[in-house]
Amino acid sequence: MQFETSVSEIIQRTYNVKSFRFPRPSSFDYKAGQFLLITIKSGDQELEKHFSFSSSPTETDHIEFTKKLTGHEFSNALDAMKVGDWAEIDAPYGSFTFEGEYEKLVLLSGGIGITPLISICKYCTDKQLPTKITLLYGNRTEKDIAFRKELEEMQKKNKNLRVVLTIDEPGEGWTGSKGRIDAAVIMKEIPDYMGRMFYTCGPPGMIQVMDGILEGLRIPQGQIKRENFAGY
Repeated sequence: MQFETSVSEIIQRTYNVKSFRFPRPSSFDYKAGQFLLITIKSGDQELEKHFSFSSSPTETDHIEFTKKLTGHEFSNALDAMKVGDWAEIDAPYGSFTFEGEYEKLVLLSGGIGITPLISICKYCTDKQLPTKITLLYGNRTEKDIAFRKELEEMQKKNKNLRVVLTIDEPGEGWTGSKGRIDAAVIMKEIPDYMGRMFYTCGPPGMIQVMDGILEGLRIPQGQIKRENFAGY
């Protein structure tokens, strides 16, 4: 479905991450984990890029994507956007989806790769699905954690959701997991990992590292779904 729209809300998630919301057309539907193509204006140019939904199909009044602002052309154009600004959306796309088909999940993500996994977590929470989910979410510092408040709130609502945050450069007050996601963290936090479906999402380098870790843990390829953020 392709439609013209305008920004309805902009949410500052961290010092360099923003979410952009748009009204959801009544006839539009998508699956948790999918992505959209968006076109925005920058001067007399039109710029296009693809982003995973960070909203859930259960949220009927809006659709949302989230971007780390990197200082590149598209990021700068997005950062300059205001409520009411024009955009065109073409969606949905992608097969990195979840609709309740697995009993137990492990979600592995770093940085802005969290976006489709947030969609999946919201969907499972809102639908009250019995799926047991452990999310391992890595970031460089504590201030880089996007959707932290939302994840805390979802854990309170969803007894089947467990969130493990791990930080590469922890500050003095950090009491959570430290270091990058590795085999030791997975084995410690998810003793039944062999019986779970793995969803991995992030930049190409992270996906490659995760593939190596899961291969070392002897996770069958049929138990792994990947979303590579190349070009996001």
